[in-house]
Amino acid sequence: MEGPNGLLIEQALQFAFKASNNQAEYEALIAEMMLAKGMSARGLLAKSDFLLVTGQVTGEYQAKDPQMAAYLEYVQVLRETFEVLNQVVFKL
Repeated sequence: MEGPNGLLIEQALQFAFKASNNQAEYEALIAEMMLAKGMSARGLLAKSDFLLVTGQVTGEYQAKDPQMAAYLEYVQVLRETFEVLNQVVFKL
């Protein structure tokens, strides 16, 4: 994540539970959003190459799995805390 004035912020995640690739992608997105929120960021550009997660977050895909739906719901709540560029912009 690039912070204010081009400052590079690196973060590592370690899960205490077994996670699928999509769960890990959601966890990383949530961690990034929480970090940006903690820095009082007004907007966020989140990039992902996980088509399923990106598609769910942008509304192109439905989250049918209950776990993925719960992740998506939490991301949508966090997304509303950002003011700029429709809160969070997601790109592949």
